[in-house]
Amino acid sequence: MSKPSHVVNIDQVEAVDYREGEGWGGSYHPLTPALDVLPGRLGANLTRLPPGHAGCPFHSHAREDEIFYVLSGRGVLRLGDSLQEIGPGDCISCPAGTGVAHQIANPFDQDLVYLGIGVNDPHEVCVYPDSGKVLVRHLKQVGRLESAPYYDGEPARPGIFDMLEREQALVRK
Repeated sequence: MSKPSHVVNIDQVEAVDYREGEGWGGSYHPLTPALDVLPGRLGANLTRLPPGHAGCPFHSHAREDEIFYVLSGRGVLRLGDSLQEIGPGDCISCPAGTGVAHQIANPFDQDLVYLGIGVNDPHEVCVYPDSGKVLVRHLKQVGRLESAPYYDGEPARPGIFDMLEREQALVRK
């Protein structure tokens, strides 16, 4: 198995298409393969959003800071309750742990191209306020949580005591 390169040229990196439905996704070029194979490392992608598309749902991160730097085209940043037009030269900081969600979309007639920089934390938790979903990356799950009392669903007698009795019975034999 060959090691990923520490130097890549955008012309040599195949684009990954991630479109879904009529208005979701675009494509990106992973620019940091030497870091991408190591969980929790900083990484960068060159993202291209076609007209009429949003890159991902409105979301906030618990652990991963993100930075976006616009190279060409125009777009709209949704940050919390505000909207702001973005364009070439704009650098967007989305700090983790604030509970403030963000989203980038392209309502214009030309592609929006930007660098996305962030950490790929294997223990990330994301919240999606528009849909009520939660991502727990470590569990490889996206879903909706429902409230429950702390001991809900637990047996009346903790299972550890049954395990202990079986182990002690084996020792006595």
